Amino acid sequence: MGKRKAIEIAFVGLKPGIHEFTYQVDDSFFADATEKEFANCTATVKLQLDKKSSFFLLKFEVGGIADVACDRCGNQLTKDLWDEFNMLVKMVDNPEEMNQQEEDPDVFYISKTESHIYLNDWIFEFVSLSVPVQKLCSEEELGGPKCNREVLEKLRAMEASEDANNANAIWKGLEKFKKN
Repeated sequence: MGKRKAIEIAFVGLKPGIHEFTYQVDDSFFADATEKEFANCTATVKLQLDKKSSFFLLKFEVGGIADVACDRCGNQLTKDLWDEFNMLVKMVDNPEEMNQQEEDPDVFYISKTESHIYLNDWIFEFVSLSVPVQKLCSEEELGGPKCNREVLEKLRAMEASEDANNANAIWKGLEKFKKN
């Protein structure tokens, strides 16, 4: 992901136990992304790393805001981001092979000789997954000044014509039973 600063943890010097880290990410972090569903993102990622002798338990908490397009009218909305994600990072001799064989996306392997965990890809993925799946203007805003009235009118017209076509199609199949 290019030129952005690597977010990493040098875990070699950490004692076993729980360690907490906080990262602030904004649009500059996502600048190299070609496809993303949001803009003007400001997110805080809290990471709790539980270091064990041969593995790490990572808990990511994502919070913040981002601008997204309304699924109904297409106008920009500001939505809250929030989610939690857990990762298990295991230290093994053959991490490439193990990562290819692993079916669980929440398990990742690194080499026993590694000294750092790189978090950029996970943070990018987890912030992206924190964007709400359904992005709609609230019922109070529907048709309000923030909504694209042209699109709403076209949707209403399409819905009315579709309802008329479907009403005829429902009864059409029943005509063959009238003769019995």
